[in-house]
Amino acid sequence: MSKPFLTYDKQIENLIKKKHLQVPDLDFAKSVLKDIGYFSLIGGYKTPFINPMTRIYEKDTTFEDILALYHFDLALRELIFKYLCQFECKIRQQLSYAFCNKYGEQESAYLNPNHFNLTSKNISYLIRTLSYNAKSSKTHPYVIHQRNIHHNVPLWVLVNTLTYGQISKFYTLLPSQLQSEISKEFPDVNEKNLEKYLRILTLFRNVCAHNERLYCFRLQIDFPNTTLHKKLNLPKKGDQYLLGKRDLFGLMIAFRYLLSQQDFLQLKRSFIHVLNQYTKSSHSIDMLRLLNMMGFPPNWKDITKYHIPS
Repeated sequence: MSKPFLTYDKQIENLIKKKHLQVPDLDFAKSVLKDIGYFSLIGGYKTPFINPMTRIYEKDTTFEDILALYHFDLALRELIFKYLCQFECKIRQQLSYAFCNKYGEQESAYLNPNHFNLTSKNISYLIRTLSYNAKSSKTHPYVIHQRNIHHNVPLWVLVNTLTYGQISKFYTLLPSQLQSEISKEFPDVNEKNLEKYLRILTLFRNVCAHNERLYCFRLQIDFPNTTLHKKLNLPKKGDQYLLGKRDLFGLMIAFRYLLSQQDFLQLKRSFIHVLNQYTKSSHSIDMLRLLNMMGFPPNWKDITKYHIPS
C-alpha cells in the first residue's frame, strides 16, 4: 500500500506519538519540514537513531539530532564537491592537452573515430555528443563565439561543455598511449586505475550534485587497491579490504593520489573541521561511530604519513 499524504502537523504528530521522537519546538520542526521535506530529512537521516528491532527512535533522540546529521552531510557534500570539481578541472586540461598535442586543434581531429580506440563500441555516441556540442548547441556562449568567429571549436574549449561522465567516457575511449601520458600527471596512478577513478568519481559527483546522502554512500564497484590500503593496515576478509573500497574513505584515498599534496592537506583540515562541528552540535553519535559509518578507520589521519608515490 502506498503511504498516504500527511500534513506537516500530522507528520510531526506521527513522529512524536508513533515513533517516540522528541520534538521540543513544534513550530521550528514544521518550518524545517517545509524547507527540506519529510522524505529528504527524516527518511534520509533517521537510520542511525532508529532501533532496528522496534523501528522507533532510541531514547532521548530529538528532531534536532536528525537535523544536525542532515547539516553535517550537507557540509560534507559541499566540501567533497569542491575537490571533485578541482580534479575535474585538471583532468579536462590534461585530456585536451594530450589529445591536441598529438592530433592538433581542429575539431575534425576529435570527430575522427580513428583517433580513438576502435575496439570500443561507444565511439559513435561520444562523437555524436562532441559534434552536437561543437556544431549545434546554443548553451555555451564561448562555444558559439568559436563557431561563429573562428569556424572551429578546439578541444580545449569544447572539453568544458562535457559532463563528468562524458569526460570519463572520453578518457576510456582514448588510445592506451594517450591514457598513459595523462595518467603520468598523477603520481603512482596507472592508466587503468585512472580510468576506474574517473568512473567512480562520476558516481560521487552525482551524489553531491543531487543532494543525496554522502556520509553513508556505498558503491557497487571497488576502488583500486593501493599501497595506502596496505600501509594503513586496513582490515581484510581473506584477500579483500573491508574499508576504503566502496565507501567515502575510498574516495579520500583516491584524492590522496589525485590531488596535490597541498590541496589534499587542505581537504584533510577542512574535513576535520566538518567532523568537529558536527560532534559539537550533536552528542547522539560520537566521532568513532561517525567515522565508522563513513568507512573510515580510527587511524585514518595517517593517510598523510606516507609519501606518494611510494
